Formats: sequence, structure tokens, C-alpha cells
Amino acid sequence: MATERTLSIIKPGFTDKETVIEIDAILKDAGLRIVAEKNIKMTRDEATEFYEGINTKPFFQDVIEYMTSANIIVRVLEGENAIDHYRTLMGATDPGEAAEGTIRKLLGRNKQENAVHGSDSPENAKREITLLFDERALVYTSTLTSRPIPGFTS
Repeated sequence: MATERTLSIIKPGFTDKETVIEIDAILKDAGLRIVAEKNIKMTRDEATEFYEGINTKPFFQDVIEYMTSANIIVRVLEGENAIDHYRTLMGATDPGEAAEGTIRKLLGRNKQENAVHGSDSPENAKREITLLFDERALVYTSTLTSRPIPGFTS
């Protein structure tokens, strides 16, 4: 399996310390590493660009309102098969339909307030990460292994 990166968002209403610690424990137990993180308040323009793939859906404006209503925590996660692995950890969009032990089952309130977002494909992971993070902000896991860090000379 390949090491890959995915975007994770801890949504409005779920960024309190206790909830973040609970999510972090799930990620750690699953072997996913946080290689970049920031706490932001999305602007309406940022949210509109981020969610452009659902702009024809009837719930689009509700998503924009919700995602801009308070701070969120955006992260880049890295690990083996990270995209699919994280999507499994998140659970179904509707917390009522999510598998036991998943983040959304444990923490989610409804389809919109379901605690977390994760990229659904390698293409979307790259797009979402690029929208929210400058390449310079990403930690190279090479620092944790014997591989050289791109662009770094000692």
C-alpha cells in the first residue's frame, strides 16, 4: 500500500479541546499522522470555492453557512492508504447510519453536523490540500525517516 495524504476538517461546533483529543486518539490508533494543521475561520469565498463540486445541490447554501459559522481545524493526514482509511474511520455521512466506533457515529449530530470532513479521492485530496495549505506549511515525513528532505541540504 502507498503512503498518501488526505485533508481532514474538524467542523464548526467540534473544535473544543475534548473533542479534538478524542479525534486525535482515533487517528493515532489508526496510524494516521498529522503533518500540517491550522485553526481557521473560512470566508464565504473560500467555502464557495472549496465546495464548488456541490454548488448545484439544494443544500449547498446551508453547507456554506455552516462551514463559515465558526472556526474549523484543517489538517493534512498522512499514512498508508490514508484517503480510504480515513473515510472508513469517519463513517457514513449520516451519523445514524455510521458504523459503531466511527468518528461520525461517536460525535456527529446529523448529516451536516457530522463532526468531520475528509477527501474522497486522490484528486480531491490534492485539490483540497492545495486550497487550504501552502506547500511550505507541510511537514515532510522524511524528517522521521532516512529519506532526504526535498530541497534541504545539510
